[in-house]
Amino acid sequence: MKIVKNIAFGFTLALLTFSCVESTLDKKPELAFSEENAFENFQVSQTYAYGFYTAFPGYDFAPINSDWDADLMMQNNTNQGSAWIWGRQTIPTASSIWDFSFVRRANIMLDNLDKSNMTEAEKNHWRSISYFFRAYDYYSKIAAYGDVPWVDRVLSDQDELLFAPRTPRAEVAKHMLDDLLFAEQNIFEPGTNGVASNTISSDVVRALISRFGLFEGTWRRYHGLSGGEEFLRASVKASEQLIANNPTLHPNYNEVFNSESLDGVPGILLFKRYENGILTHSLTSRHRNSAGNWDITKRGADSYLMQDGQTIWNSPDFETDKDPYAEFRKRDLRMLYTITPPFRVKTVAGNQLAWDYSANPKDREYIDFMASISSSTQKELPSRNHAGYILRVSPHYRDFNEGDPYNVSRTGYKLFKYYNRLHDIQNNDFNDAPIFRMGEVLINYAEAKWELGEFDQSVADMTINKLRARGNVAPMAISTITAGFDPTRDPDIDPVLWEIRRERGIELMAEGFRFDDLRRWKKMDYTNSPKLGRWIKGSDVNNRIPIQGGAAEGYIQFFTGNPPAWEDYQYLYPVPSEEIALNPKLEQNPGW
Repeated sequence: MKIVKNIAFGFTLALLTFSCVESTLDKKPELAFSEENAFENFQVSQTYAYGFYTAFPGYDFAPINSDWDADLMMQNNTNQGSAWIWGRQTIPTASSIWDFSFVRRANIMLDNLDKSNMTEAEKNHWRSISYFFRAYDYYSKIAAYGDVPWVDRVLSDQDELLFAPRTPRAEVAKHMLDDLLFAEQNIFEPGTNGVASNTISSDVVRALISRFGLFEGTWRRYHGLSGGEEFLRASVKASEQLIANNPTLHPNYNEVFNSESLDGVPGILLFKRYENGILTHSLTSRHRNSAGNWDITKRGADSYLMQDGQTIWNSPDFETDKDPYAEFRKRDLRMLYTITPPFRVKTVAGNQLAWDYSANPKDREYIDFMASISSSTQKELPSRNHAGYILRVSPHYRDFNEGDPYNVSRTGYKLFKYYNRLHDIQNNDFNDAPIFRMGEVLINYAEAKWELGEFDQSVADMTINKLRARGNVAPMAISTITAGFDPTRDPDIDPVLWEIRRERGIELMAEGFRFDDLRRWKKMDYTNSPKLGRWIKGSDVNNRIPIQGGAAEGYIQFFTGNPPAWEDYQYLYPVPSEEIALNPKLEQNPGW
């Protein structure tokens, strides 16, 4: 395993670099860090701990891209589709998930704390930080592979653990939960005892317990493993404390993802701070140029409720999905913040930065509406590219783009969630990224309570109905959720649980949760159906966009046919072949 490759001790410090020049190789540099001095006091330990925070992806593309492997999103620049869905996934040589360098970093701190001059409370704080990040890293490992080696110490190149078999999932998960519960009780709060702000707090630890406990508890339940209730109970307990400590949400869903600063924003437990000239990202730019490849599928678009709290199949307010303007009317506001609403404008001759209304009053409906719920630096329509050039029409199809090569889509449901105009600088975005937020905690709590048989109207009111309020959607009334509430419901799923899962899909759309959700529910068969787009007439797009069944009008379907049936063995990732070559005791997951 990659433990072998990472024996050499090293440090990666966020925003800090130390260097020195010495005349001899055997003289220890005065400013050099080593295991002997890196943990001698609280401040130096804190400097070492900053390197842990690189574990959080923030606005990297990888989490969002993982949603291509599920049912609510698709990649819009390829005809190949998801390798997972279309059965092309193979055993890799190596994997960043099966990499223990981060675990080693945590163990280095843990192995050296007893030798420091800190108080026991200070040592326990740094144990808590190490336990948190080690558990955070292991979460991705057991989610992917199930059984994985449990490494709780720094290994020498002769350590027997280097050539040991995988540790059973149950044992690893128990270690993780025990470590997180210790951290919850022993961590210093940010802003106290010399701890920097916007760092791991007891509430952040609880947020990870909420997430991990739900995942592990439901994985065990739906995959026929025992012991799930302990983890669901841990998720519920952590979530209840978080709800008590954080009773309010920021009222604007869009601003959770498109604010220059998330400092002090209600419901934000931890965020990745971006600063112009120091640390930037390009997620917003990708929404506004030709490289943004994220589309919502029709299944994803259809999941958004009407504002009366009904589905599009049973609400009298829903008109039709054959007209993009009608399709967006009276819908959950989160839909309009997540999918580019329809519009059409005309440009001003010789000036690509200016525009005027079209001759059809209908084309300005959402231009005016978005102005009433957003601002010129946020979701103002018409949308623009990074240089400020106007997009003339939405939906704006990749294979029929009316002359504009940017902000393109294939399904017609272009991802809008991370679009903003805080600054028109290509690939130099610096709006902050939420890492842990109460929106997720609330829906974790609702689902865990249902799995424990304890979901009732009071739980719905303190969770789902708080989330719906931000979308101007009527509250969930459990008594009205019957078998016929949603005719597209999976008949194997209880109607109330179906609505809880719907709310999760909406609230966390394009945040990288859906693939793991389908895996833990053992519902990857949802991807066996084709990923469709909007209803169109072929003649309106010069017959350049494929329609389901080759019809003259209907729903867009770029991938012909249906994906192969999902096999049970695919629910776990294959162990990289290089790791098995290094350690033959690492058995491959069955079926691969």
